[in-house]
Amino acid sequence: MTGGVLVAGIGNLFLGDDGFGPEVARRLAADPGPPLPAGVRIVDYGIRGMHLAYDLLDGYDALVLVDAYPGGGPPGELTVLEIGPDDLGTGEFDAHGMNPVAVLANLHQLGGTLPLTHLVGCTPAGVDEGIGLGEAVAAAVPRAVVAVRALVHRLLLAGSTPSSEPDPALTSAPDRPRRS
Repeated sequence: MTGGVLVAGIGNLFLGDDGFGPEVARRLAADPGPPLPAGVRIVDYGIRGMHLAYDLLDGYDALVLVDAYPGGGPPGELTVLEIGPDDLGTGEFDAHGMNPVAVLANLHQLGGTLPLTHLVGCTPAGVDEGIGLGEAVAAAVPRAVVAVRALVHRLLLAGSTPSSEPDPALTSAPDRPRRS
């Protein structure tokens, strides 16, 4: 991969579990584990959609979004999805907010193209006003760090073509043990 991988933590810290993405980005950046490979950039975008859109114009080969995701499972469940142009539909871009679908769907208007994109999402318990993650989502943060690391390595090693086999580290729910 020549353009590298952008890991984007997104979400609003003032809306409880919506702060999941920024917290995972913060933990990844501070992780004392082995450093991520060269070409991986970790950014906490919070709710700065325009910043993410402009950074994507730099030509990344892959994007890993980390965000709260209402997947329908129990709070704290991690979900990893590959997102393509057909998954986006349309959305009105707000330069002062963060609607990931709208940011990605309108990237072409800025002259960019959607890189290979994945979401590492966590089912929130609540996104009411308040600072701090709920217990289940906070407990999912370390698993999300492992999942993002595994996904980044797969993207880099496979030349941005991940295997179709699910990686247990990427699909663990809070009540299911992760298999090695």
